[in-house]
Amino acid sequence: MTHAPRLPLIAGLPLAVAAGLAIPVQGRINGALGARLNDGIAAAVVSFTTGLIVMVLVSLVLPRGRRGLAQILPALRERRFPPVYVMAGGIGAFFVFAQSFTVGLLGVALFTVATVTGQTLSGLLVDRLGIGPAGKKSVTGIRVLGTVLTIAAVAWAVSPRFGGAGAGGGAEPAQLLLPVLLPVIAGFLMSFQQAMNGTATVHYGSPIAATLVNFISGAIVLWLAWLIKLAVAGAGNGLPPEWWYYLGGPMGCAFIGLGALLVRSLGVLVTGLGMIAGQLLGSLGLDLAFPAPGTVVALPTVLGTVLTLGAIVLATLPWPRGALKRQPGR
Repeated sequence: MTHAPRLPLIAGLPLAVAAGLAIPVQGRINGALGARLNDGIAAAVVSFTTGLIVMVLVSLVLPRGRRGLAQILPALRERRFPPVYVMAGGIGAFFVFAQSFTVGLLGVALFTVATVTGQTLSGLLVDRLGIGPAGKKSVTGIRVLGTVLTIAAVAWAVSPRFGGAGAGGGAEPAQLLLPVLLPVIAGFLMSFQQAMNGTATVHYGSPIAATLVNFISGAIVLWLAWLIKLAVAGAGNGLPPEWWYYLGGPMGCAFIGLGALLVRSLGVLVTGLGMIAGQLLGSLGLDLAFPAPGTVVALPTVLGTVLTLGAIVLATLPWPRGALKRQPGR
């Protein structure tokens, strides 16, 4: 089995940031589609199904895709990695559902800050367990401090929503609990998905195969959920004719595939840092330049997002051991 050469940091890090920029754009598209269909699960189904179609075509057309496709069944039969890793797409399915259900209520910036909080917390656990291809990494005091600062920054960014600012202003905290909690949980699971896809990529020999399996499992989960919802509550609105509603899936192909590729080259920490930077910058820019109806970006949201980015840097950079300890003679 052959592997692609590792990317240098100077090439890989901009790709990680670019991959992160696609996430808030996907969130805006899926959120708008969920509102148009009046059905968040149906919007997630559309996103994952279009992404699956793209990945099937890529896997069949590109030689590297066909080689990776041929490795999927042997890798599973030989148990080259835990079989549960093929269900990483279920995590992606939940993330897309969270986008479709909550972006219209929270705005892209607050959705992203909430997912970053969950991702930061789970990053500590994923590193400690050694789930990704980079192996186990110790939990340092600096990273714990960065995580605490991230949570504080998110609380600051979300605070205008409880005071009446932003989309859906005047909402009670209890009414916003579920919309805020969903992206936090989705973000918490993202680190596991990234590590699982990165490990699968090593054994398939191609991120194309890992991304395809991701979309297959995610699409199965979402179609089952939608069929249950259809039987219980009926269908929502019909599919819209505008072409841009269907770009969420292809964008998901891009950032899932790039994430799976970059984890091997840059490691989970640097890949996560680049993608989080892209998410934060892209989501805040999107809410400022192209705000959704009713969305107002207050100063605490801007400053809280900037503080979150700084806390993420603090939490994920490879600080030397004992960085928080007092140096002798000082």
